[in-house]
Amino acid sequence: MKDNALSNIINQYDSSEHIDGQLYTLNLGPTHPATHGIFENVLTMDGEKIVHDEQTVGYIHRAFEKISERRNFAQITTLTDRMNYCSSPINNMGWHMTVEKLIGCEVPKRVDYMRVIMMELARIADHMICNGVIAMDAGAITGLTYLFREREAIYELYEQICGARMTTNMGRIGGFERDFSPKFHELLQNWLKKFPKIWGEFCTLNERNRIFMDRTIAAGTISAERALSYGFTGPNLRATGVDYDVRVASPYSSYNDFDFIIPVGTSGDTYDRFMVRQHEVWESLKIIEQAYNNLPDGPFHADVPEFYLPEKADVYSKMEALIYHFKIVMGETDVPKGEVYHCVEGGNGELGFYLVSDGGRSPYRLHFRRPCFIYYQAYPEMIKGGMISDAIVTMCSMNVIAGELDA
Repeated sequence: MKDNALSNIINQYDSSEHIDGQLYTLNLGPTHPATHGIFENVLTMDGEKIVHDEQTVGYIHRAFEKISERRNFAQITTLTDRMNYCSSPINNMGWHMTVEKLIGCEVPKRVDYMRVIMMELARIADHMICNGVIAMDAGAITGLTYLFREREAIYELYEQICGARMTTNMGRIGGFERDFSPKFHELLQNWLKKFPKIWGEFCTLNERNRIFMDRTIAAGTISAERALSYGFTGPNLRATGVDYDVRVASPYSSYNDFDFIIPVGTSGDTYDRFMVRQHEVWESLKIIEQAYNNLPDGPFHADVPEFYLPEKADVYSKMEALIYHFKIVMGETDVPKGEVYHCVEGGNGELGFYLVSDGGRSPYRLHFRRPCFIYYQAYPEMIKGGMISDAIVTMCSMNVIAGELDA
């Protein structure tokens, strides 16, 4: 069927527009440096002009959704890490909120604010990598190397919470495993003082750079109508002028307590996607400062002993604690029957979890709504008629991550 489709394209293509009178096939990927992940685009080319694109995903398919049906609810956290691994804490906490919705768990206000701080730090890390790589794909390597140092600073904050850096397994159903440490407070306060100046320098380096603007303006354009038809969310949708943000449309984790705006673009091209993320970093900084300066007192975990490991000293001395520890570790906690959907604003769009429970110890059915998988379907349309160099920078500006494509 693919051969027939390609033949029809070639037959319909106006030969008078050919550069050399001949079309050829170019494999873009599946090597990682070409495609920002292990996936493939089979391009039909007229010189350097793209006539047609046939996508191929599935090179690293890991069957997360089916694996989840054989794991208890706490163990699934480690699977969510491996989707958008540039902002793992958002994945983790989105999953925890989904389970909390199913079991009817209300978390303390302090947990909400702690989650907001970590999720916005993850969003900034995600946007730094995406925009740094957009600049690199356009030939400006300095900005990315500059931002890697700042990403390391955020990873040091992660380490204070969970001991991990990229695949974080951060938090627990009902809250956090431990409270913010004194070292975390020290590192975060220092980062909040230093980072705005550094981000401002990155903005100055790229936003009005004539070469960068020429490479990104009008590259990979999509209209708001087409973006909505495909199911776009996140910065890719907001770049077209649609101000949809899950944090505002369906507030969770007390996001309605914070004052921030939703940056939007107008043309839906690579430059607008870049600029939306640039401005979102400033908004995330505002949210973090509000949450940190008004961090409520109280417990850092809800009263759900069925999901929260007790202190070791209690396990060794109290029968109830020993029982709960055993049931959690062995996955012997039943959850109510039900069907829930919960979504959060991920680094690259609406990240949703559709969970069906039959009252057992593992999900009966679990589906991850990966924003990447949905908006990547528009990629052939966005690059058609453009140059191969535009295809690379467009792919990066969409924040296509193979871990989300193949969940």
